[in-house]
Amino acid sequence: MGINAFGKTSKVFLKAEDKNGKTILADVHFTAPYKIMRPFEKKDGSIEVMLMAASAGIMEGDCQEFQFQIGHGAKVEFRSQSYEKIHQMKAGSARRSTRIEVQAGGEFYFHPQPVIPFADSAFDNRTSIFLEDESAAFFMSEILSAGRSARGEMFDYRFYKNLTEIRRGEKLIYRDNTQYVPSQMPMGELGMYEGYTHMLNIFVTRPAYAEEFVKLARGVLDSQEQIEAGITKLEDGDYVIRALGYRAQSLEKISELLLQDLGKHMTK
Repeated sequence: MGINAFGKTSKVFLKAEDKNGKTILADVHFTAPYKIMRPFEKKDGSIEVMLMAASAGIMEGDCQEFQFQIGHGAKVEFRSQSYEKIHQMKAGSARRSTRIEVQAGGEFYFHPQPVIPFADSAFDNRTSIFLEDESAAFFMSEILSAGRSARGEMFDYRFYKNLTEIRRGEKLIYRDNTQYVPSQMPMGELGMYEGYTHMLNIFVTRPAYAEEFVKLARGVLDSQEQIEAGITKLEDGDYVIRALGYRAQSLEKISELLLQDLGKHMTK
């Protein structure tokens, strides 16, 4: 792992609750280099939370733990302040674990900024999501770039590992075990990035307006130029969208348009 520059595990904890139709942060704490900004309140009673980091990015030896608890009826949108840079590492790596719990009637929209792995970086990320029942709504959007392509760094990182597991009740409904090791894989070829530089992955809990959502999603994907994308319906009616593109901004726009529509329907 190397040496953690902060001397201990960097932690972020957030607990949200509903109070008479308005979401509040019942508990929040964090350690260096992270800070949670004062939440932005929305007209529908939900809040937007922004994560700030007083560092240049993820460094060798960094060890991080994120935990989010979304209570009954609470509605939270989580964003990060800037693109997440995984810096060059001599021999070690960095790791992060994230635990998300959404109780019945809660809504959590998790879409941090795109990740940029620098040359020789190595990162291991594990995310566990627990949805109490069918009424717990969850939206996740992640974008991973091939590296600093403008500097000629394409898949020059040592490895990028990302294990995501989502459970509804006791049932595992989604598992994505990403293991990218560019020195051992044809990252730019068919079945991988296929010549593109950015990959978007979206998970959406089964929307009540499923047919409308699929139609909208296809329209959004078709409206963006120079991307390849597909929609998968999972066994329990949840959806996964994966898209490849040349610009993070184009993929972010897809996420934002879908998020806006989901928000309109889920808050009715």
